Amino acid sequence: MELSSEDNLRLNVLIASRPQAIRIDESRLVVYGLSERGEAKVALNPSGAVDAYLRAVKELISGHILGSPGGYPVYLRRWTRMGQMRDQSLEQLLMLGESEAVVAAVGSPGLTPELARRAWWAMEDAENARRMLRNPTIVASEMGPVLADYLVEYLPFETEHETMMESVRLVLQPGLLSDEKILELWKKSTRKQAYLVGFLRARPDDLPEQPQPRADADEIAAALADELSAGNAVAGLLVRVTSSGGQRFLKTLSAVLAKPPNQDIVSAGFDLLRGYFAALRPEGDPNLTIEALLADGEAFAGLGGDTRGGAAIDEAGPAPITEQVQRILDQLPAAAPDLAAMRVLSGAGYGLIRPLLPDPTTLGSLMRRKLTPAIDPLQTQISRLLG
Repeated sequence: MELSSEDNLRLNVLIASRPQAIRIDESRLVVYGLSERGEAKVALNPSGAVDAYLRAVKELISGHILGSPGGYPVYLRRWTRMGQMRDQSLEQLLMLGESEAVVAAVGSPGLTPELARRAWWAMEDAENARRMLRNPTIVASEMGPVLADYLVEYLPFETEHETMMESVRLVLQPGLLSDEKILELWKKSTRKQAYLVGFLRARPDDLPEQPQPRADADEIAAALADELSAGNAVAGLLVRVTSSGGQRFLKTLSAVLAKPPNQDIVSAGFDLLRGYFAALRPEGDPNLTIEALLADGEAFAGLGGDTRGGAAIDEAGPAPITEQVQRILDQLPAAAPDLAAMRVLSGAGYGLIRPLLPDPTTLGSLMRRKLTPAIDPLQTQISRLLG
């Protein structure tokens, strides 16, 4: 389709001015160009079908920027999706007026703060903000707080729990939100388990509203001082759990598991438990049922009569895990129930869900009722560690 002579002239003038980025408002039929002096715009006057006219506009722009009149070329789409777009091409992507080209640019590891600013002007979008906040260079720039504020404001409109969890995790990176905004978001989290998961992912040891350490925290730290100096990872984890940060982590995770809305939240909670207690089970998810997990925990801590009876014996620091456990029990025999609880929680995974809930679409109160035989024993272990 031919562009009107007026549109053709004005678009050529816009492109000749070497804009930093181009944005097309297809609903209002306006082409915007970003420059150091501000915005320029060209109001389009379609002479035929709007879709065909817009396609002709994009072909004109692409012809000037890429030397290809075919708009955003198919091969470029494939390259950018695969992460193969050269960093020096990012400026060109932002000048095409194509949303997919902007998405490709913001996902590039070579994105600079200046290009991030241009990309955000071209396409303010929550997913683009998340992509850019996964880039440490952008997080540390002036754009970081801008993107974080946008995601916080957009959170009430998110509908997917995984998206909520990820947005909260990203905005809680250091330096993005003020303490006041973090506390405000924390208070909103009391009604949103997905928000709590985001907090737990982002700052497990530095959650707001820290409680007192467990009553015997100082006693445990003193009894295990030599083990801590020797690099006993299990001893370090026990001290961490009984600290004020560890107690807040457990209380928050208990709240997540108390009323999860769907299986995504349950799985996220289990992932957090395994990650937090990973020193006790470096091989990862053991895929055990709750009965097997409880028996493994008792054997691991010697409550079944054999300290070395744990199912997973592996290296963790300077000595095998079970050797570290034995040294802890030599210094502090009363720690055995804590060690058993920690071992159980380190194995929370899909093996707990599979026999109870084979249908992945089950959610809400029915899901919680079916998962009670697995969740309640985990809550008991958490309560043990909370003292």
